[in-house]
Amino acid sequence: MKNVIKIKGAREHNLKNIDLEIPRDKIVVFTGLSGSGKSSLAFDTIFAEGQRRYIESLSAYARQFLGKLTKPDIDEIEGLSPAISIDQKSHSANPRSTVATLTEIYDYLRVLFARAGTPHCPECGHLIRKMTNEEIVDAVIELAKTNSEQGNMLILAPVVRGRKGEYYQLLYDFLNSGFSEARIDGTLRSLRNRVELDRYKQHTIDLIVDRIPGTLDFSDNDNRLRLSEAIETALRYGHNVLSVVTDKEVSLSAEFTCPNDGFSFPEIEPRLFSFNSPHGACEACHGLGTEDVWSEQICTVCAGKRLRLESLSILIEGANISSIVQRSIEDAHAFFLVLLKSSDQRFLDVAEAPLREILSRLKFMLDVGLEYLTLDRKAGTLSGGEAQRIRLASQIGSRLVGTLYVLDEPTIGLHQRDNEKLVKTLHELRDLGNTVLVVEHDVDTVLASDYLVDIGPGAGTHGGNITAQGAMPALLKDKKQDSLTLKYLRGDEKIPVPDDRRKVKFLKKQMIHESLKVKGATANNLKNVDVQFPLRRFTAVTGVSGSGKSTLVYDVLYKYLANRFNAANHKPGVAKSILGLEYLDRIINIDQSAIGRTPRSNPATYVGAWTYIRELFAATPDAKVRGYKPGRFSFNVSSGRCEHCEGHGTIAIEMHFLPTVYVECDVCKGKRFDRETLEVRYGPSSAKTADGQGKNIHQVLQMTIEEAAAFFDDIPWLHDRLNILEQVGLGYLRLGQSATTLSGGEAQRIKLSKELGKRDTRKTLYLLDEPTTGLHFDDVKKLLEVLQRLVDRGNTVIVIEHNLDVIKSADWVVDLGLEGGERGGAIVATGTPEMIARSAGSHTGRYLKRVL
Repeated sequence: MKNVIKIKGAREHNLKNIDLEIPRDKIVVFTGLSGSGKSSLAFDTIFAEGQRRYIESLSAYARQFLGKLTKPDIDEIEGLSPAISIDQKSHSANPRSTVATLTEIYDYLRVLFARAGTPHCPECGHLIRKMTNEEIVDAVIELAKTNSEQGNMLILAPVVRGRKGEYYQLLYDFLNSGFSEARIDGTLRSLRNRVELDRYKQHTIDLIVDRIPGTLDFSDNDNRLRLSEAIETALRYGHNVLSVVTDKEVSLSAEFTCPNDGFSFPEIEPRLFSFNSPHGACEACHGLGTEDVWSEQICTVCAGKRLRLESLSILIEGANISSIVQRSIEDAHAFFLVLLKSSDQRFLDVAEAPLREILSRLKFMLDVGLEYLTLDRKAGTLSGGEAQRIRLASQIGSRLVGTLYVLDEPTIGLHQRDNEKLVKTLHELRDLGNTVLVVEHDVDTVLASDYLVDIGPGAGTHGGNITAQGAMPALLKDKKQDSLTLKYLRGDEKIPVPDDRRKVKFLKKQMIHESLKVKGATANNLKNVDVQFPLRRFTAVTGVSGSGKSTLVYDVLYKYLANRFNAANHKPGVAKSILGLEYLDRIINIDQSAIGRTPRSNPATYVGAWTYIRELFAATPDAKVRGYKPGRFSFNVSSGRCEHCEGHGTIAIEMHFLPTVYVECDVCKGKRFDRETLEVRYGPSSAKTADGQGKNIHQVLQMTIEEAAAFFDDIPWLHDRLNILEQVGLGYLRLGQSATTLSGGEAQRIKLSKELGKRDTRKTLYLLDEPTTGLHFDDVKKLLEVLQRLVDRGNTVIVIEHNLDVIKSADWVVDLGLEGGERGGAIVATGTPEMIARSAGSHTGRYLKRVL
């Protein structure tokens, strides 16, 4: 097999007919400005062709169900392996999906509990064992040996347990069946005498099947046969439960039935522990843990545990399956390590195989810095970076060799301290014999790679060329090659530390600056946190992954303020009080969730520009003659769109066992509108096309935001909106680019630009979660200018961030930690970046020193 992947004539999206050779079995990192063409090369060319060739290798019968994948716009690729993509967008938002189910840990847990768990009665807590008749005989003989008083041993069949009634006929039937005695409500009574019971009181009745002398020798076959027959009779009348009375009373069961109160277990099998199965799911919430799909209210029957009572009453080392998945990955790993060292050989014979599978998966997640996540964490609440690292851990566990992995910014959401763990994991993947392609901006990951390919020099139409490539770290010393990325890596270019930070007022070590004060925050892992966020300042909230940053900023602060200012109906994280609201009149949370749930949503529709563009087209002379209204130019309305693809431009092909694939509509050729609609053109005189007719609606959708801003230069409102998108580094996006193809960072910056386009109240609080996601060093510089401008206008900006360039540019830093999960949730340090850098206990401070 060739030791390189050879690419010739790559022209997908903005790629400029590039030729490239990259080494196999190495970590190759793709760098460049946002929109320069990194993902076009790594995902849309190399990965897409690898996937297409795999499908082409299947039989004609299999391919008929999969449809035909379009070949990327490329002349040739040699040296490709089967490709696996691990990106940030493809994680499940299903409310039933959790960290444990995503990693298959829950499947092994279900097997473990079904095979090695011990059932306990949920009503009395009694240990329940299922025994054969022979085992019961042996157990009774052992009991007889411990009978210190040597008195008669009674074999009883429980026939009534705490039920009202006279039971005259029942007792009479027993007498006719040959029984002479019964124990009724604890008293021995002869059945030959009439027994009168109060019909309105509860009674407990045990039939006395046999009285066996305590001195009887059970090594004698006849004596053993007598005992065996008595036990068989007692089980028949007692519904597989019997009691033995010597100097103590013991109940034994031939089924999983509590001998004390008759609570019966179904057959114990893996499906009993599945909240996706009616056999295991809580009957009230159907395994959701909440009252319904859209509710934040915990189910009152299962208390959010998702499973039925029987499932939760089967224990291993005193813990049920729900209490185990509530643990963090780190705690669960420690718990199962102890189990694996159990001295109970019978337990290990059954449990060792699932235990090793569980431990190996937990270990991989520890290796990628996810020790703070709990196993029952819902998949939909994971960040893109967390979901990607979970999938990465699963891939390492699969131990595949000779595979091509393509990763999209795996360091997102990782503190610098945990980057080393991730880099080690990527090295493991490579050392197994795989090729790892990584699209990345993080300095540590770039420096730890074997080979670098830098694409640029700009974004969109200004990108798509190879500006530098070579083996690392030798490339950094090669002065013949130069690019913007290399300048930042070499230190020739950098984001400057602010010369003059905005001051935060103090008096005798107490903040007297107007501020938002959070007191006694205890949500999730927060440890009674008191903290102040200075107003009209730029604050960075930092700390290792899982330290409580999102809980403090989103669950406590945002939800409380959104209920106050936005008439929302959130359930805020617990805090004693939040003060300082009189200084604000608006709160805006700019997160990384998608800007739309369907492929129809795009940047133009989200920022409100599309409505205006449609009105411009409807106002053209040609549209007026034809009687077209703005709706004609909408791909959501049937009048003007292509009806074959319903305005999508693509047809979705269900791949059954692979992700859904979209192929170009063969009627409109991806143009989304019918022929008549596309004949209407608009264009200011300064922007006519070569034929002097302007552009049709499809051509406008295909424009980049940078091109559209110039095209609509004489329409002030529209130009301003598009210009803001350009200022936040999104000039390379196409106006009509589907929202489902945008990264979390791109979606967040589109939301930011929408807010920047609104009227400024100068008393607004902006909350941003890792706004540098997907940004090149130079794009971070642009973003910081926008955020600083917001603060200069009197607003308050709070960002959750790991990027050291952002942290060093902030006026104030709140550092949480010290670790993630249960060992986090405390304030480690607060102050200016310089003060944090001097803080001895801060992980963030240790890395911040390097850049100040």
